[in-house]
Amino acid sequence: MSLIDALPTPKLSRQAWQPNVVVLSLGVVMLGIVWLFSTVHVAPNRIVPGTSYSLWQAIGWPGALLVTLLISAMCFLALVPTRTNYRAILVLVLVVLLLMPFGLMVAGHWLMDPDHPQARLGIGPAYWALLFILLLCLVELRLKLGVNRLTTTLLLSAVGIVWWLCATWWLENLALIQEFRARDQQFWRAVWQHIRLVSIAVGVSIVLGLILAMLMRRYAKLQKAAFATLNFLQTIPSLALFGLLLAPLAWLAANVPFLAQAGVSGIGTTPALIALIGYSLLPIVRNTYIALDEVSIETLDAAKAMGMRSYQRFWQVRFPLALPVLLEGVRITAVQAIGLTAVAALIGAGGLGTFIFQGLGQAAMDMVLLGALPILLLALLVDSGLGALAEALRPGGRS
Repeated sequence: MSLIDALPTPKLSRQAWQPNVVVLSLGVVMLGIVWLFSTVHVAPNRIVPGTSYSLWQAIGWPGALLVTLLISAMCFLALVPTRTNYRAILVLVLVVLLLMPFGLMVAGHWLMDPDHPQARLGIGPAYWALLFILLLCLVELRLKLGVNRLTTTLLLSAVGIVWWLCATWWLENLALIQEFRARDQQFWRAVWQHIRLVSIAVGVSIVLGLILAMLMRRYAKLQKAAFATLNFLQTIPSLALFGLLLAPLAWLAANVPFLAQAGVSGIGTTPALIALIGYSLLPIVRNTYIALDEVSIETLDAAKAMGMRSYQRFWQVRFPLALPVLLEGVRITAVQAIGLTAVAALIGAGGLGTFIFQGLGQAAMDMVLLGALPILLLALLVDSGLGALAEALRPGGRS
């Protein structure tokens, strides 16, 4: 045996060839979903359930083959997780997202009968599941590529604009669009009511949360009692809290004239705002308290040595350094409030929850989606926007 043969053979790193299990698994699941479940359904009117159609029935074999090839390419690229392949997967995910509304247009062209103007094209479970899994792929790719929140928000906004243009111009037979056009003024009024309730609740929570967090820092005995109370509020179901507020607020409105004149009542906006503020306080107070407490003592001592007074050290040093963590609390609070405000429709506060509960009462899922999808979009926009702002303000963060 020669000397060269006796030398140890270097082993290739297994980590370099380890596939991305997340993207690979999601790709396999997407392939199963698009071929096993219905993609769209067509109903002659709003009442009749309609007929479901699979992917190849909706867009034909060429379209079904294109979707299969795009998803299969994602799985193939995930086997060798290099940065270049991750970028290629990201492009493929965006391409599929951009093609999805055009798929509905093709399905409407092939499946809708022009002699039945009342016919409706509904979106099937495979379509929603594919959209959800593609968004999960985006989350994984964002982490692997290190894409900041602002870039992710801009990409999703561009995709959303394409979807909106397709829905406005070419998807008039889509059941969701028909529900919107039948009650567009009511829809925009509900959007405004929803945003107004969330804005007031979050704004008041920020002010109260800052005050309470600073009092807790000054008075240590207040910390335990305040956190215990706020944690207890989080355990009360939203419907139960609305019910608990109904009787005392109705009594106050009946016995205190100026409160009644101000619009306070057992149902409507007042109990909704009180409940939303109560639920929003915990993340604001917790993040504010932790953020202010974690500012390094050395930094504050350096500011003191420079001659800064206590209020200058707070507003010019402690508060700016704590602001990114504080914004994370605002982000959590705002997203939570956007979802909880939907329940406020049950007590007459308005908002997008009105469509959700009306749709459930009428067994009209498209009306439910008319209320649920804007809530989801609002939550995603607020989460991405505040997350990007917190990331930009963090020391060393990306803008």
